[in-house]
Amino acid sequence: MSYSKSGLAGWRVRAVSTLALALAAALPTAQAFAQATPEDPPATAPAAPLLTLDQALARAAEADPARAGVAARMRAVEAGVRQADVRPNPTLGLMVENLPTLGAGDFMSRTETTLTYEQRLERGGDRPARVALAQSEGALIIAQAQAARLDRLETVQRLWTEALAAEALLEIARERLDLAERFQLEVQRRVDAARDPLFAGARAEAELAQAQIEFDQADVTMRTARISLARYWDGRVDFSLGADAFEDTSASRIAAGAPAQADLDVFLARRATAEAQVRVETARAVVDPTVSVGVRHIWDNDVSLVFGGSIPLQRYDRNQGAIDRARAEGLAAQADAEAFRLDREREIARLQVQLLSRATEARRIAEETLPQAERAVVLVRDGFNRGGFTYNDVISAQTSLLQTRARRVAVLQAFHNDRARLDRLTGAHADLLGMEFQP
Repeated sequence: MSYSKSGLAGWRVRAVSTLALALAAALPTAQAFAQATPEDPPATAPAAPLLTLDQALARAAEADPARAGVAARMRAVEAGVRQADVRPNPTLGLMVENLPTLGAGDFMSRTETTLTYEQRLERGGDRPARVALAQSEGALIIAQAQAARLDRLETVQRLWTEALAAEALLEIARERLDLAERFQLEVQRRVDAARDPLFAGARAEAELAQAQIEFDQADVTMRTARISLARYWDGRVDFSLGADAFEDTSASRIAAGAPAQADLDVFLARRATAEAQVRVETARAVVDPTVSVGVRHIWDNDVSLVFGGSIPLQRYDRNQGAIDRARAEGLAAQADAEAFRLDREREIARLQVQLLSRATEARRIAEETLPQAERAVVLVRDGFNRGGFTYNDVISAQTSLLQTRARRVAVLQAFHNDRARLDRLTGAHADLLGMEFQP
């Protein structure tokens, strides 16, 4: 890391920036601090492997802490499917009649005892309907989990972009610091030679101190962004990020796909759940008879076989309200799915155009604006050395160049954020989800 060695201001800046770096690196883990501490000599630090976007997403998907919860919910759904396929339990009954009053004689000579075995018979397909409902609920849980994992991957992709942008801004801050150091030395020589007044040297010193502060802050931001990204897996900052990935805008030339199937599956599962609920409520509307068989022990040890049965009368409740509600919920799920699909298609089309626009802007800044700004800095500095320009002219030209570079970084960061959103909407990384429900 480069630090200014000019004056008391430089020493104060170094003290504050070193403390800020230590605090930023110590937030996640001590191991991350050891990897991010600014005192590590660059010459002895081993070269970290390059972390691509696909590798970052794969790491985050593998370390997703929500997987255990989803697995537990799936076990609960499987248990619910097994339970839905169970028949009603039979009932064992005992009835004693003609109990004698006190002093009325022998207890066993007059008492009648009946032992019955009753079973409710399900009609209308209750069990298959319950099983289908439990299975559709499992499919809904999986669909919601898939959509949530896609949201998590989008967050990781945005953090990867943020880390790349932070590195690019650090390079701009380093360039500004180098320019400020060289210019301060030039101004100091001119002041020593009585070619410039003393205040010019003070201004150059202040500009150098401010450049050092901005460099240190950019360094803190870069380290924090890398640590935040690494916290989505094991927390170790054992990677490097190449500038080539940040400059790559080839995604703007790739046609976007359809809305992510994982998002549509949520609505399909809701509709399937509503349809299964309709079948359950329709089956409940069919009355279930109860049959019984038993033996009766009568006086004098006579035994007889008895049969019986019962069936509810649908005089008041035909379960029609529950059936209508389930049907309405199915229609609502279908309408919501269509509205969701149209909204996603519109947003995908907008992002596709926006990607192309941002890629074009970044290319034109690199090809048209930056060369002119760099040429202006060279001309102004040469003219300043010959006495043809003022200190303000040099600072203005350098500021314009750095602002142009920062503008391009902002455009590229916005491009990659739009790409992350587009990848989320189209489910571009759905192959990393690896989750399915098998009833």
